[in-house]
Amino acid sequence: MAGLADPVPLARALIQRQSMTPVDDGALDVLQAALETLGFSCRRMPFSQPGTPDVDNLYARLGAGGPHLCYAGHTDVVPVGHGWTRDPFAAEIEDGVLYGRGAADMKGGIACFVAAFARRLAEGGPPSGSLSLMITGDEEGPGLNGTKRMVETFAAEGEHIDDCIVGEPVNPDTMGEMVKVGRRGSLNVQLTVHGRQGHAAYPHRSDNPIPRLMDMLAALTAEPLDHGSEHFEPSTLVITSVDVGNPATNVIPGKATARFNIRFNDLHTGRSLVERLRDTILAVQKGRPGTVDMDATVQGESFLTPPGRLSDLLQGAAERVTGRRPEISTSGGTSDARFIKDIAAVAEFGLVGRTIHQADECAPLADLESLTEIYRQVIDGYFAA
Repeated sequence: MAGLADPVPLARALIQRQSMTPVDDGALDVLQAALETLGFSCRRMPFSQPGTPDVDNLYARLGAGGPHLCYAGHTDVVPVGHGWTRDPFAAEIEDGVLYGRGAADMKGGIACFVAAFARRLAEGGPPSGSLSLMITGDEEGPGLNGTKRMVETFAAEGEHIDDCIVGEPVNPDTMGEMVKVGRRGSLNVQLTVHGRQGHAAYPHRSDNPIPRLMDMLAALTAEPLDHGSEHFEPSTLVITSVDVGNPATNVIPGKATARFNIRFNDLHTGRSLVERLRDTILAVQKGRPGTVDMDATVQGESFLTPPGRLSDLLQGAAERVTGRRPEISTSGGTSDARFIKDIAAVAEFGLVGRTIHQADECAPLADLESLTEIYRQVIDGYFAA
């Protein structure tokens, strides 16, 4: 148990497991063994569904009463990619920095929470309520057989969680910069305009879909979606692809496709945005030849846990440890907090995200120590009442 009070050995052991989504490679076994040493009851929660890879998940709980604080994270990592100057799974330490895929996102953070509890257990005993960890192997992948399914299972079984810390590396550059209490929603859209293929020398015999697609994109981006709200920055529409698949210079294509992503705040829902997009597109298409298809997928709705006790605890502990009081933020992309917010109040705080998904991903040992102490103080403060 004493060895678990240091986050580094567990972080290294987790990094050394090549758990690229959906492969676990024993990462959950490593974590489960550590948690059982600390007295947690562990439950494996594998999920599958047609057309998606099977995913294993872990739920560990200590205690039966309330209040119930949960820590959520993931042991899966993104592929290695190119450009590494060291073995991405060797978990090497060099000049006070731990290197490896998952060091920051987010095996290092999980090890810090385990170490924080080990210190609490050694110094003050178990909490008076319940402490748990919800760990998925499907955060970096489709997200269909991980936290989403765990949350649905908990809701069906009546498993109650009061508050949840999601250990994502939300600090941009330095420990103690940011606590996230919400996230923008995400909407992916594919817009396909159908025309009639023909010879470029005889445009009157064809129906070129490209001008119509350009007009639609211009209309969609002519005005901002909004100007932001109390806790959110303005929503954004970003065109990510325009493609006609046409290698010939003398052929008018039969269709043109664009893809774009909208990150939206709490002034919208996925449904309201889809309706708005459809109205704009139909207005441009009205009276013109051809047809238009729009395929829209909502990856997650925007959500907000109003700043309160949990975010206050994180801010206070971070300020005491780092000397900086983190700002409250809802910036960035999506996370599994979008699922957990349906059953618990959520705040996100973890390591520095500067190197995540990059070659030579890393976490300074000093940051691992700081985060461990921050988590320990949060655990102590949460159960003090």
